[in-house]
Amino acid sequence: MQRYFIETPIEEARITGEDARHIARVMRMKEGEEVVVVAQNTAHICEIVAFDGDDVLVQATDRTIPSPELPVNVTVACGLPKGDKLELITQKATELGMFALLPFEAERSIVKWDAKKGAKKQERLQKIAKEAAEQSHRTHIPEIYEPVSFKQLVQLLGNYDAVFIADEEDAKAEKRTRFAEKLKNVYDKKSKSVLIIFGPEGGISRKEADTFIQAGAQTMSLGPRILRAETAPLYALSAISYEFE
Repeated sequence: MQRYFIETPIEEARITGEDARHIARVMRMKEGEEVVVVAQNTAHICEIVAFDGDDVLVQATDRTIPSPELPVNVTVACGLPKGDKLELITQKATELGMFALLPFEAERSIVKWDAKKGAKKQERLQKIAKEAAEQSHRTHIPEIYEPVSFKQLVQLLGNYDAVFIADEEDAKAEKRTRFAEKLKNVYDKKSKSVLIIFGPEGGISRKEADTFIQAGAQTMSLGPRILRAETAPLYALSAISYEFE
């Protein structure tokens, strides 16, 4: 069953824009057919009652669908990577349950955020997150934040119950604390917000890692292999899903 997000309460359900055109022109749906409408993080099974110009009017039934969201809100902070890797991370991390994406300008980031084109790129990433949320039957669309500086990211660490960084030195160590063990501590403390930080292609610098740790972050071991910038966040989210779900 097709899924659409709206920003208004379900009592005022009206599907507009591209979603409405998708219903009418692509799906060729008719009055009386049902769709899933997500309003205020709840998925409602709704009936199409009318087509009002370019809009689709729907009415909620008394049926809802259980939320598939992770029991903790996981924000992914990643150093700006090259090419279209940020798009890949946005799409796949959304499918895996990411709550929000926070790019940052890392010391080893080769790519610089173009202020002139930034708004359009951020809008595209937000659209990718929306489509991925619909495809994976989420009830939350991850927010894609505008990139922040390293200094700004450090200042934001205190907003989260737990913070982890992917440190290559941790992966190379002979004795590593398994990520699963650290996640159990998070679960025991009933943490509700978790920030996981990843570097760009060159990884997090030693200076950055030390600063994060001094600000309260913990290192996380993602196994003995060194993962690509676009792979590491997906590995971590999969581990979190396995541990909590």
